[in-house]
Amino acid sequence: MAAQPMNTPAQHPGGTVAGTNVMAILALVFAFIFAPAAIVLGAVAKRQIRQTGEQGTGLATAGFWLGIVFTVLGVLWVAFVFILAASQTTTT
Repeated sequence: MAAQPMNTPAQHPGGTVAGTNVMAILALVFAFIFAPAAIVLGAVAKRQIRQTGEQGTGLATAGFWLGIVFTVLGVLWVAFVFILAASQTTTT
């Protein structure tokens, strides 16, 4: 086994690194913009990642769950505002 000369870069075994799934990135972004879309994008991204071996499982999962949480919070907020408005009685 011969030593490598000091001025040559070390040889690394070849292999392609799969990029990050675009749908996973979009799922996380849309969780803060339009949460219901994040749920769909996160689910699609997770399926694509399983098929292609791309990276981004954590992003897809985070986008999916944040989408669910923000959607539920949004529905609760709308229900609260509706109930509050309905409870206001106007007397003339």
